[in-house]
Amino acid sequence: MIVFNQANTERVEYMLDILGIRGWTFFEHVQGQGTNTGEPRRGTHAWPEMNSAVITVVEDAKVPELLESVQKLDARNPVVGVKAFTWNIEQMV
Repeated sequence: MIVFNQANTERVEYMLDILGIRGWTFFEHVQGQGTNTGEPRRGTHAWPEMNSAVITVVEDAKVPELLESVQKLDARNPVVGVKAFTWNIEQMV
């Protein structure tokens, strides 16, 4: 799962395309706040920015490349923010 400021939407979509990740689900208007220094993303007058999220299932061998790409994107502009989370998928139909 990748959670990102909506300002990064095109960059995240491009990253998935370049990495050949075709199966994903996109969630718009995701509210939240970063763990350490992130400001709230609530879509309100006080906190107008919003996040989005994308969830995808990829082969184990592709995970390090995806995480490295997310880390590079975050390093470009840490204030905007993008984070990735992984967990094992036991079964899929």
